[in-house]
Amino acid sequence: MLAFRYLLKHTFHTLRSRAGRALLLLFWKYGHRPRYQTTKVRFGRYEFEVPDAFSWLWQYEEIYVEEFYKFQSSSSTPVIYDCGANVGMSVLYFKELYPQARIKAFEAEPSIANYLTQNLKTNGITDVEIIQKAVWKDTHGVWFGEGQADDASIYGEGTKKHIPSVRLRDQLATETKVDFLKIDIEGAEIEVIPDCADVLDRVQHLFVEFHAYLGQPQALTKVIEVIEQAGFRYYIDTNQHRRSPFVNHRYRNNDVMDLQLNISAWRPHV
Repeated sequence: MLAFRYLLKHTFHTLRSRAGRALLLLFWKYGHRPRYQTTKVRFGRYEFEVPDAFSWLWQYEEIYVEEFYKFQSSSSTPVIYDCGANVGMSVLYFKELYPQARIKAFEAEPSIANYLTQNLKTNGITDVEIIQKAVWKDTHGVWFGEGQADDASIYGEGTKKHIPSVRLRDQLATETKVDFLKIDIEGAEIEVIPDCADVLDRVQHLFVEFHAYLGQPQALTKVIEVIEQAGFRYYIDTNQHRRSPFVNHRYRNNDVMDLQLNISAWRPHV
């Protein structure tokens, strides 16, 4: 049923690309699988083990069909920071784009980090530095609400556990240039990005998946102000497009968020 609904909504747009046509086949193959059950998926020459096939399919669409992370670099060995690497789809994409890239992959949720580590190993990707810590504004650790696949968060409603953290600002400060910085950290961006303000001048391309949780400040201006002051141009998009927003305040039915945005930022000379 999920695959059928997807096909009705996306067929004409998706069929225009090779990756889109592959996605339709993947939806037929995996879109009916029960939610939140470990599944082995095969796509192209790769094999992954994922905690939820349906959320993985959405990742495939965002990364391979929509190509949210596609960027150009004059270097064959760009530096990429992947904050919120999840099960490794973004890392895989970056390695296809730039096989010799130097990548740091950060993943806070221990169980998801295990999927990430094993998936890269299974597919012969051995030159990525995996950091199993939460990206945060200090190194004192952070309390995380457990999630089921890709939704563990400092604002999560699941069982709370204390996760070791790394201060992203200090990591960036060790680099002279970061070609691509991806930040998908489920709400923690409203604290982390302002903390990185004084070192964002070395970042060339910045992708932020912005989240606003019910009961918490939305704080979009807090993030955008830092991005503007750092000299970026940016583009904001969303996949919500929900009807009746004055009465429909949730991102999805029964979701804990009321806003999710994709912010793509780049230096004007890039």
